[in-house]
Amino acid sequence: MREGLVDQGDPGGSPGKILVAVPDAALADGIREADRGLAVIWDGVGEPDGDLADVALWVPAKRVASDAQRKAALGRLPRLRAVQLLSAGADVWIDIMPPGVELFDGRGVHGSSTSEWAMAAMLAWLRELPRFVRAQDRGEWDRPFETDELAGKRVMVIGAGDVGASLARRLTAFDALPVLVARRARDGVAAIEQVHELLPEVDVVVLVVPLTDETRGLVDSAFLARVPDGALLVNASRGPVVDTDALVGELRSGRISAALDVTDPEPLPPGHPLWSMPNVLITPHTAGLVSGFSARARALVLDQLRRLDEGLPMRNRVADGY
Repeated sequence: MREGLVDQGDPGGSPGKILVAVPDAALADGIREADRGLAVIWDGVGEPDGDLADVALWVPAKRVASDAQRKAALGRLPRLRAVQLLSAGADVWIDIMPPGVELFDGRGVHGSSTSEWAMAAMLAWLRELPRFVRAQDRGEWDRPFETDELAGKRVMVIGAGDVGASLARRLTAFDALPVLVARRARDGVAAIEQVHELLPEVDVVVLVVPLTDETRGLVDSAFLARVPDGALLVNASRGPVVDTDALVGELRSGRISAALDVTDPEPLPPGHPLWSMPNVLITPHTAGLVSGFSARARALVLDQLRRLDEGLPMRNRVADGY
């Protein structure tokens, strides 16, 4: 076992097993059934069903929503060595991690669900499904008309990690042409420094980057000015990646459209101009909320525990915001 990440005398009588704090009974049962460690059920806010003193690995719940709650929770784990997030983004955790505690994100858990949402958003907008749903609500048979299509579209995907790669595969299957962009250029992927050069040549821009100092406000007025008339902006990353005022201004012109699963601010308050814009599709941060999430989260946690048990490096270590 990896030094420092083992339980040194569990009250249940199983010394040497890794003690993990997890947010729900299903994940705890999975750990116990696989015999990968010992589990304490704790949502990070209330009281646990066991002692937290020897917890080495913590899997936080989404309920730990504020910096104050996160800091308070970390303060209750004196022997913590690693935090395993089930989210793709780690931005709210990076600056509060105690010395010596490593942070790991949920890469691999959200690739299919978030890329599915992006595909659904693009298809819904291009095929004008919102219009037909509104007609259905009114009980009206709308006249048949020609819509746009995804086939043949050049789709810039900013973020070439798990979600971006999953999305590129789906786009190819729909006869669209993915243009991948990441921090660094590599085979089949352009560098972020090239984005302004590439923007005039694409039809859709999809954001699937984590929120970091470099990506905050990435989509600003200068970025949007380079987007072609009639283009669609899809945000499946984090709200602050987009300058909301700049986006609202561009959308008001009617020049582009947007599909947003995340916004800044979030939740989007009543009366915000984005709600009433006819060229905007909004969902309430639902891209990752799917039925298969629990199984994928369990598989990730069990694999991380296996790696700890066998002295192997853990997956998905967060470094430089990624």
